[in-house]
Amino acid sequence: MNVAYIYDAVRTPRGRGKSDGSLHDIQPVQLAQQVLQQLRERNQLDTSLVDDVILGCVTPIGEQGADIARTAVLAAGYDQSVAGVQINRFCSSGLEAVNMAAAYIMSGQQELIIAGGIESMSRVAMGSDGGAMMMNPALIAEHKFVPQGISADLIATKYGYSREFLDSYAVASQQKAAFAQQNQRFSKSMFAVKDDIGQEVLTFDEGMRPDTSLDSLAKLKPAFETIGQMGLDHLALMKYPELNEIKHLHHAGNSSQIVDGAAGILIGNKAIGEKLGLKPRAKITAFGVSGSEPTIMLTGPIPATQKVLKRNGMNISDIDLFEINEAFAAIPLLFMDVLKVDASKVNVNGGAIALGHPLGATGAIILMTLLDELERTGKSTGLASLCIGGGMGIATVIERV
Repeated sequence: MNVAYIYDAVRTPRGRGKSDGSLHDIQPVQLAQQVLQQLRERNQLDTSLVDDVILGCVTPIGEQGADIARTAVLAAGYDQSVAGVQINRFCSSGLEAVNMAAAYIMSGQQELIIAGGIESMSRVAMGSDGGAMMMNPALIAEHKFVPQGISADLIATKYGYSREFLDSYAVASQQKAAFAQQNQRFSKSMFAVKDDIGQEVLTFDEGMRPDTSLDSLAKLKPAFETIGQMGLDHLALMKYPELNEIKHLHHAGNSSQIVDGAAGILIGNKAIGEKLGLKPRAKITAFGVSGSEPTIMLTGPIPATQKVLKRNGMNISDIDLFEINEAFAAIPLLFMDVLKVDASKVNVNGGAIALGHPLGATGAIILMTLLDELERTGKSTGLASLCIGGGMGIATVIERV
C-alpha cells in the first residue's frame, strides 16, 4: 500500500464571522481560490498533476453551493483537468476531506490531491441549509435531537463540570493562542488574504481576546438556557432521566467562535513528490470515524480515537500531541478525563474558543496546526479529532517525517 504524505499546508487567517469581520467582503470562492493559489506558488506546482481538490463545506448553499471545490479550481487558474468535490460531514468536513484524500493515495488510485475546507459564516449562515435532523418533528421526537449547545450543557451536567472549571479552560485557550500568535507559531501555514486589488485585508486570527479573565467570563449569560426552557431540556432529559435538570454553563466565552476561513493540504504519494521535487513533512498513518449517542452528541472524539488507535495497534501513550476541536469547553475536558491524557499535550496553541471554528475548514486547520507544532518541538506523532453533529467523531494520526 502507498504511503500518503503531507507535502504542504496553508490556511487563511480566521476572520470574525459577522458583517464587521475582515473577511466578510471576500466571497467564499475567493477564500478557497487563494488557498489553491498559495499552494501552487509555494510549491511551484504543475497543477496538471493534481488529480482532485476535496473541500469540506458544512453549509453548501448559495455562494458556497454548486461544488465550490471545482469552482475554486477554475477561479485559481488550475489546469482544467483538475477535478473538485465538495463534501459535508458537519464540523469534521475539513478533516474528512484529508482522510478521503489519504485513502485515495494509499489505494493507488490517485497520486496528488489537495484536501481542506471553506466556510464563510458571515455570508452563509450556519444552519441555513435546514435538514431533517433539525426540521423533521417525528425524527426529532424519536431520537431526541437537540441543538449542540444543549448537548454541551448536558455533558457538563452529566460529568460534573462547573461553570468556573469550563471558564478556566476557556481563559487558558485564549492565553495559549495569544502567546502562539505573538511568537509566530501560526506563520508557517497562514497567509494574508487579499482583496480584488491586491490589498491585504487580514493577516492574523482576529477573534482572539487575550484580556479574557474569569471575572469577564462570569458576566456572560448562559447561551442556551432560554431555548432549553422552551422544551429542549425536557427532550434531552427523556434520554437521560437520571439527571434532574440540565445546568446551562456554556456561553459565548467558553464556546467556539463563529468565523470565516479556508484551508488546504497538499497530499500525495512518494513518486509524485519525487517527480515534483517536494519534501514530505509527515505521513498520514491512521484515520477513522465513529458514531455516538445523538442526544449528547459531542462525545464522539473519544470512541473515534479509541477505534483508530486499536485498529492500528497503538496506545494513547504513543501520541505526543493532540488537537481536539474546542466546539465547547466540555469537549476537550471530557476527552482528557476519559482517555487519561495530560493537558500539556492538548491544544498547546489554543483552540476554537480563542481562534474560531470555520466549520468546513476547521479539521484541516487543526491538522496543520498539529503538524507545525510537531515540527517546532521535534516531536513525532500527533492526533487530531473533532466532535460531529448528529453524534459522530473523527480522528486522524500523523507521523512527522
